[in-house]
Amino acid sequence: MKIAVAGTGYVGLSVALLLAQHNEVTAVDIIPRKVELLNHGVSPIVDNEISDFLTKNDSGERPLNFVATLDTNQAYSDAEYVVIATPTNYDPQKNYFDTSSVEDAIRAVRKVNNTAWIVVKSTVPVGYTDGIRESFGDNHIIFSPEFLRESTALYDNLHPTRIVVGAPRDDKQAVGAAEKFADLLDEGAAPEEHSRINHDGSKGIQKLVVGCTEAEAIKLFANTYLALRVAYFNELDTYAEVRGLDTSAIIKGVGMDPRIGSHYNDPSFGYGGYCLPKDSKQLLANFDKVPQNLIAAIVESNRTRKDFIAEEAIKLVEGIAKPVIGVYRLTMKRGSDNYRQSSIQGVMKRIKAKGITVLVYEPTLDAPDFFGSEVTHDLDDFKKRCDLIVANRWNDDLKDVNDKVYTRDLERNQ
Repeated sequence: MKIAVAGTGYVGLSVALLLAQHNEVTAVDIIPRKVELLNHGVSPIVDNEISDFLTKNDSGERPLNFVATLDTNQAYSDAEYVVIATPTNYDPQKNYFDTSSVEDAIRAVRKVNNTAWIVVKSTVPVGYTDGIRESFGDNHIIFSPEFLRESTALYDNLHPTRIVVGAPRDDKQAVGAAEKFADLLDEGAAPEEHSRINHDGSKGIQKLVVGCTEAEAIKLFANTYLALRVAYFNELDTYAEVRGLDTSAIIKGVGMDPRIGSHYNDPSFGYGGYCLPKDSKQLLANFDKVPQNLIAAIVESNRTRKDFIAEEAIKLVEGIAKPVIGVYRLTMKRGSDNYRQSSIQGVMKRIKAKGITVLVYEPTLDAPDFFGSEVTHDLDDFKKRCDLIVANRWNDDLKDVNDKVYTRDLERNQ
């Protein structure tokens, strides 16, 4: 089957490689350098499985029917499915995702292909897909949310927690296309996933075909719950720090309850990254005229946490004439090169607002400054010049300056 994928970020590229194991896949991007890298077996993003797939494909060890291109006509003209995985950044002025890239991609597809099933994988507001089907007069558009983590996107596609596809329930043709797409994703998963036993006793990967709007809601509510969990443990940590308590001891005891568990509970400077901040804000916007308290509290809690972290960092340099606070890595998580909407940026802005000089150590950033703050790739010089170093995630590179590092990461003490 011929499939095209619009966008080669971590969502689009991981889906493209997954499907390329059993189908002919063409990935489209607007950046020539990314296309060139992909066609030479090099991943433009940090993801071990993606790099492994591309390297082995280039060497012939893992043959994939995969090519990247800048030519939309070439990619879309004879595709049976076109997956759209373009960015949808949150616009705080409109309280709405910027979905223009999705609409541009739909137009590009329909310019050369009127029969392909378009599968939107970009995160969109609740109700968007039904609306775009109506406004475009196009009943060949469906929606499939992604549940991927940055830096492990292909791994998560190979070992999916579930596969969800949305199609209008009264449109048998669309439901059939949704079921077929779910089967394509299932086919590409790791072989052992097809024999796994789920919590409910069922076997194999759980697949769910629901209405488009329900599928959109599943995505936003799932990510907002994850944001809730991060915010909860961050507020627990704030309490412990203010009261002089041992955060790790409290979290360990709380996590012993199997209903809570010991995963996804390491305090941070706030939830961040590309998905959680924008998805929780979009869900809050979708609650217009619907009673709620919790969703607004989750969004507000993240602001409060960054306020607290910045205030604590500033206290630690009081009395120092012209202090320099260092930001160790802009990235949101270990093993990632992505720092879009990372929580440490919010902390950094609050510190700079007090007139304090900020020095950034970020080896993946090829620029002399970041929003007016100097960027260095020299870690030793960074350590010497900073009076305090704030680190969202601990790294053993900081052991020799442990006394000047401020972090809430539990791994520091392990």
